[in-house]
Amino acid sequence: MPLARAAGFENYSTNSANYIPEIFSGKLVKKFYTRTVFGDISNTDYEGEIKEKGDVVHIRTQATIIIDDYEVGGGLGTPQRPVSPSIDLEINRAKKFNIGLSDVDSLQSDIKLLDQWADDAAKQMKIKVDRDLLGSVYADAAATNSGATAGAQSASYNLGTDAAPVALTKANVVDHIVDIGDVLSEADIDEEGRWLVLPTWMCGLIKRSELKDASLTGDSVTPLRNGKIGMIDNFTIYSSNNIVLGANGKANIIAGHKCGLTFASQMTKSRIIDDQDDFQKLLQGLNLYGYEVINDVAIAHAVVEKG
Repeated sequence: MPLARAAGFENYSTNSANYIPEIFSGKLVKKFYTRTVFGDISNTDYEGEIKEKGDVVHIRTQATIIIDDYEVGGGLGTPQRPVSPSIDLEINRAKKFNIGLSDVDSLQSDIKLLDQWADDAAKQMKIKVDRDLLGSVYADAAATNSGATAGAQSASYNLGTDAAPVALTKANVVDHIVDIGDVLSEADIDEEGRWLVLPTWMCGLIKRSELKDASLTGDSVTPLRNGKIGMIDNFTIYSSNNIVLGANGKANIIAGHKCGLTFASQMTKSRIIDDQDDFQKLLQGLNLYGYEVINDVAIAHAVVEKG
């Protein structure tokens, strides 16, 4: 609201005959984006094949050979016929954007709007893809790596269920992470290269927990001092706001190894074209991609909530 003026003092900012222009800063307010993790937790081993042609890659799996006891004179029995079922990586997902900028606005603007919008669109695209992946791949974890009786050898770890999530506090959050690691170990998954994606609130519990031994996180100082998570029990910890949260912070979290999840982007394109129906430029983008759990025992799934 403009300042009140005494009688006889003209308001030049609203008088068209004595117009005083508004001044806009040429600097845009810095925008902070949600961190994405799909590039860190998945491999792209088959992206080259899918880019060449087609919309599906048939990934061959390795057969499991059964070893039996032998006794003298007992013979070798019927020969095995190993089966190597294939897993299909399909490019069946797509994200797009379509933005219009009037030629008049482009001419009169003192900042390069299309450049700014293109940069933002690319980052928003990554966030959408990340949220898509984190919101679905947990369902493909091996049955022995999830639920209230997880553990391929012992079935003794409670990783939580949709009906009964594990309630976490700063007192038990690290123990739960260790349990997830034990579940992967029972599935014979390599300890090197493991990752774990957590919601922000769970990372907060870790920072407030009694992690006094810096070696737990692989850093020179504890998270209580530097605010970073680092590594816990051979997991590289990723904090993500792209995990969909339910009531009381309920979340489906995933852990695993890169060998378990593959991602491929077949086409990522953007273009600027003239609008045939108006005097404006159209900035358009398209991303065709797919992902698949190719080794379900290398993925663990836990359901947690705030305790």
